[in-house]
Amino acid sequence: MKRIESVQNSLVKHWKKLGTTRKERDKFAEFLVEGFHLTEEALKKKSLVKSLIVREGVDIPADWDVAGVPQYSVTAAVSKEISETEHSQGIFAHCAQPGYSSGEQQTWNKLLLIDAVQDPGNIGTMIRTAAASGIDAVILGKGSADPFNPKTVRSAQGSHFQIPVVKGELSEWVVSLKQRQLPVFGTALLDATPVHEVESKEQFALIVGNEGSGVDPLLLKETDQNLVVPLYGPAESLNVAVATGILLYSLVAKS
Repeated sequence: MKRIESVQNSLVKHWKKLGTTRKERDKFAEFLVEGFHLTEEALKKKSLVKSLIVREGVDIPADWDVAGVPQYSVTAAVSKEISETEHSQGIFAHCAQPGYSSGEQQTWNKLLLIDAVQDPGNIGTMIRTAAASGIDAVILGKGSADPFNPKTVRSAQGSHFQIPVVKGELSEWVVSLKQRQLPVFGTALLDATPVHEVESKEQFALIVGNEGSGVDPLLLKETDQNLVVPLYGPAESLNVAVATGILLYSLVAKS
């Protein structure tokens, strides 16, 4: 295990930038995860793990498969420098962002499309919910928070290693999905069908939108049907991640 003691080390600077800047994550197609749970989830996709970073005095669990994964022992100062949490557990995984071929994308039959949702916590919760509800992939359009932002990754609780998460142009995705005959549902408050009135589907795409303005009207014009979650109490709206969970679990066909 290699040891790094200086916060001025070039690798340490890179790890820190992966945690703090989207530009660095996009440039290198990499990201950093922190903590025992997320690192363990990352190792289930070991091909994505470029290295493990462990604070001095912290032990890697004996039952983890870390064969062939480069490991770095770092000082408490280095660990603090790259940590994004207040009480760090002192273990990190430096990971590559997964990529997916066009052929793989053609096999995705249940999709969540996210239009300009800006809160990283909401994005992470929706990725986690999509994975739990059996969705094949999550597509993030322009204006959405970075799926590899540390807050997003923490909210998703390891789901980045369980379900494809990609960035794309949603209008192009809608055209492609309709060519494949997948029903495309939007979400709207007006001229929308209550979701409980729609039968569950073996294949579909659901578009959810920005916390304040909702789905882009141009996208809504291209959907097959727009849905709404009815409100039975005095609240004016639902959190977008909560609404997404209700919609997905209503649409997913029960086996």
